[in-house]
Amino acid sequence: MTRKRALLLVLFMVCILAADQGTKALTRAGIAYGQQIPLIPGVVGLTYVRNSGAAFSMLGGGRWFFLALVVVFFAVLAVLIRRKVITAPFALWCLAAIGGGALGNAVDRAVSGEVTDMIEPLFVRFAVFNVADIFITCGAIALVVYELFFDRDSRKSNK
Repeated sequence: MTRKRALLLVLFMVCILAADQGTKALTRAGIAYGQQIPLIPGVVGLTYVRNSGAAFSMLGGGRWFFLALVVVFFAVLAVLIRRKVITAPFALWCLAAIGGGALGNAVDRAVSGEVTDMIEPLFVRFAVFNVADIFITCGAIALVVYELFFDRDSRKSNK
């Protein structure tokens, strides 16, 4: 990977981290805990909640487990990139999206032991989530779709 691409990927992660932490700070400063503010009535609202677990509050209280998981993620990612196992630009951008989101939630866990969530779909009963969660989820889905349907080069080299 070129230095320019590496710098752009790191910058992308930093932008995700900044957007995530910014929206969380605005939420903590402007919305009372548990308060719901409709943004688009019946579609999406802002609801300030905290979560000590993963998605849907699974493994609540797992602060150190999740922080360790982020460290392991970045260590494995560094090894895979260094050994040129992952070279496809799209895959790298997906992993940077996941990494930026992971950093955003890790900062919350490191500072307070809980993650601030605020985006609530109102048209369906679903978990409240945050900007970091959006990048983790979209990055993971895009990476899986890419690997399954579009990364012909790695499939050819594995045969």
